[in-house]
Amino acid sequence: MTITAAAVKELRQKTGAGMMDCKKALQEAGGDMDEAVKILRTKGLAAAAKKAHRAASEGVVAIAGGGPEAAMIELNCETDFVARNEKFQEFARALVEQVLADGVDDLDAFKARPYSNDPEHTVEQAISQAIATIGENIVLSRIAYWKAADGNAIASYVHMGGKIGVLVEGSGSIPEAALRDVAMHIAATDPRFLSRDEVTEEILANERDIALKQAMDQGKPEHIAQRIVQGKMEKFFEQVVLLEQPFAKDPSMSVGEYVEKSGGEGASIARFARFKLGEAGQ
Repeated sequence: MTITAAAVKELRQKTGAGMMDCKKALQEAGGDMDEAVKILRTKGLAAAAKKAHRAASEGVVAIAGGGPEAAMIELNCETDFVARNEKFQEFARALVEQVLADGVDDLDAFKARPYSNDPEHTVEQAISQAIATIGENIVLSRIAYWKAADGNAIASYVHMGGKIGVLVEGSGSIPEAALRDVAMHIAATDPRFLSRDEVTEEILANERDIALKQAMDQGKPEHIAQRIVQGKMEKFFEQVVLLEQPFAKDPSMSVGEYVEKSGGEGASIARFARFKLGEAGQ
């Protein structure tokens, strides 16, 4: 039978469930509105929708894989109590393992895929069922899937029991322990860029303007102020650029110097990603 858009809209208004879930429920119920509501409630989808507006800033950053490929997700819930719950932790592990197995890095596409532990339902439906079971809003905020370039390797690090997660890809010549040290450094220092080449001209111009104004406000002559700006820009790069930051375990060298010392001449970092819990919703 044909399910009208008006019927789908009415069911959505009654339950708050997603449009596709409402359409499927109506199809399953043969167009019977009350039965469709019952179906959604049975699946936990209506209850999930009612919780969807509630803030979910706790949770866990989970990582799977390493070496040639790796995955990372941020799965949020409402309270730290649930974040430490074994069922929630198991669900996070299942999701990140599926991201790795499926090789998907698009969040919406991943949510639409069959859930590996219950292929009759999508990942999004599995999340709704987890909401109904656990009793809190649960949000899969972001995912990452990486496959290393030829000759490269990926290392990871999870900090504070899942509050921060890091992936970093570097030359295969860099020992695994050294690459993991770089991941730990990233977790601690939160660099914004890999190299100074990534810093946009807009950001640079803004930093220069701030530094120049500060110097001029202190009454410095313009030629002195310009030298102060140059020094402050170098300091800025040390603060925000990974390869120029003082290495956390040995501040006498930069991260870039540590990478070359560990992996030999030409060793490099290709990319990094840092997920901090709750950051995606800010």
